[in-house]
Amino acid sequence: MARYDGQADWYQAANSDPANRNLQPLRDLLGSGTGRCLDLGCGTGAYADVIKDSGRTPVGLDVSGDQLRHARSRYDGGVVLGDAQRLPFADRSFDTVLAAWISTDVDDFAAVLHEVARVLRPGGVMINYGVHPCFNGPHVQTEGELRIVHPTYRDTGWHHSAPWWGEGGIRSRFGMRHLTLADYWNAVINSGLTVERVIEPDRGDNVPFCLGLRAHLA
Repeated sequence: MARYDGQADWYQAANSDPANRNLQPLRDLLGSGTGRCLDLGCGTGAYADVIKDSGRTPVGLDVSGDQLRHARSRYDGGVVLGDAQRLPFADRSFDTVLAAWISTDVDDFAAVLHEVARVLRPGGVMINYGVHPCFNGPHVQTEGELRIVHPTYRDTGWHHSAPWWGEGGIRSRFGMRHLTLADYWNAVINSGLTVERVIEPDRGDNVPFCLGLRAHLA
């Protein structure tokens, strides 16, 4: 997002290993396909190759020009500076939309999903992947193998700090917007998209860190 401007070089280095841990779940959700795929909130382009490997042509969009400086060479369909809540594309422009780690970086997740539905062609696929609202956020404290969920789970909206965020990490630098699980699912339900599959990827822990889904536009 725009607050990532001036931080893209740091983010590119810091996000490399975390992004790699998500590649296989994204491959599984995407499957094979054709046509243009909008990588929504593409950042520095960590998932462009996954889109290409699926048979699709990736188009990157981000509101941070600094992030797009890194991403530009990775997208066969080019990159666009724009807001996920007001997409600068015509109706029915894409066969697929990948929205990775969007829910924590936008003011209105429901508005983003409505825009996704608008730019998808009938039968088009959306992959949404990112923070698990229950087990990852400003209300969650990690102590070794334990994940402690605090009563602040219901404190939705922007959080710029949390007592258990270490200094210098992504969250302490950029903050995040927290949604409850109900907020998340109501945004999906009201978008008009039909959910096909939901995953809680196993990344070597017993409590899921991420939540992913595949949906389509009827």
